Formats: sequence, structure tokens, C-alpha cells
Amino acid sequence: MGDVVANGIKIHYTRTGANKKPLVLLHGITDSGLCWPRLAEALKHDYDLIMPDARAHGLSDAPDTAYTYQDMANDVAGLIEALGLHKAAVLGHSMGAMTAAVLAANHPQRVACLVLEDPPWREALPTPQEQEAMAADWERLILARKTMTLEQMIEESYQRAPTSKRWDKSEFAPWAEAKQRVDPKIIRLLRSGPMRYDDVVPHLACPTLLITADPALGAIVTPELAQKIAGMNAQITVAHIAGAGHNIRREQLDEYLRAVTAFLQKAY
Repeated sequence: MGDVVANGIKIHYTRTGANKKPLVLLHGITDSGLCWPRLAEALKHDYDLIMPDARAHGLSDAPDTAYTYQDMANDVAGLIEALGLHKAAVLGHSMGAMTAAVLAANHPQRVACLVLEDPPWREALPTPQEQEAMAADWERLILARKTMTLEQMIEESYQRAPTSKRWDKSEFAPWAEAKQRVDPKIIRLLRSGPMRYDDVVPHLACPTLLITADPALGAIVTPELAQKIAGMNAQITVAHIAGAGHNIRREQLDEYLRAVTAFLQKAY
């Protein structure tokens, strides 16, 4: 574990190290750099895993301003530079997937290849009223979880996302700890307005794997949108994993690993 100053703020990270190719893992909203227990265990033998806490998450700083995906991508670019890496493979989930895509679009010299786990890409953007309602819901949830026990958070997760009942027990402790640590300022990211996929996708110049799952189970990217995105950029391939919702790696780890390792072996 360590800290660097990146993009003017402290970014905390966990690193597996050793003389291996670097792979940066970017977590989703209200998670942290520790929320990859089984995936990290599987990948650390082949890659130098670098797992930062995003701004306002974990042990990283929560500045009063600057909550856009460009800010978060600049944080990661600064981290890669501060660690003395030329470039790295980058894998992101949800918020982290959008951050990874913006990073690759804005800092192509830092990204060797991308893996995007169900980024928040929708065909139609929410209205400002819908966006504000979503931000308010997230804010209430973040504050409510800070008063819950681990058992209460797990039960709440089962109710909000029934597919979380499929998670391995090792996922819940870091997931719950992250909920206790996250700073509500992260809601400013949601209030900064959504980014469209077509603001980013045409600018991806490295091999990119888009991992999708089942919208009926809570996944965001639909099969139709995934097909459209792949048609926009020849660098993008799609791996659809059935039987999973938004947290694909937590719900179908074996298939997820097969897709990721095959892609990284070819692209990296």
C-alpha cells in the first residue's frame, strides 16, 4: 500500500508488485481499491496489480471541487506517472470503467489496453430531473449505510440487488468497509451530468474489451447498445456473460476471468 500526489491530491493505492506487467484496477462508485479480492488473487501471479482508491473513496483525498470523469481520469494518469510507469493495462468497473475510457481517450500514451466491466452507458441520457433524483437517492443511500452494521448492509444489498446473494462471502467485508469510508462529495460526480458513450468510444485507440451481462439482472449496457458500440470502433470487442447483473466479476468470476485473461494475453 502507498500514497502518491496525483493531479494535486493524495491518491491511496494497493499494489501486488513484482517484475510483471502493470494492470490498474479502477473500482465502481462507493467501492474502494480493496474491492477486488478474488479477481486480484487470480491475476496477481501474472500482473503487477495497482488498485487505487478513487477520489472521495477509501483513503484518498476528497477535495471540495472537481468531480468529473475528466478529473478522475487525470488522477489515474497522475498515479501511473508518479509510479514511474510508461503505460499500463487498465480494467474498470462501472464508474471505474467510465474513468478508464476517459483516461484512454485523453491520455492514450498511458494506456496499453482497456477492459470495461459494464460501464454506465445508456442509449438515452436521463433528463436533468431524473439525474438529480438518482443523485439524491445515492446520497441518501451513502449516508444511511454509514449507520449500518455489516449484516444490515448485506441484507440491504440482497434487497436492492438480489444477484448479490451469489457473491462469495469474501467480497462483503471490503465492500462494506468501502461504504463506511466513502465521502458523500462523490455525489458531485453524478450532479456534474452524465457522459454519453459516443463522447468517448470514437476516441479509444487501444484494444478494448467491453464486458456486458444481463439487463434483466441489473446490468446497464444492453446487447443492442454493445453491438452499436462495437460497430463504432474496430478496437472494441464484446464479451457477454450470462447469469450476471451489474457486478459481473462478483457473480460469474470464472467466465469473467476466462474473457479477461484471454484478452490480456492477446492485447498485452
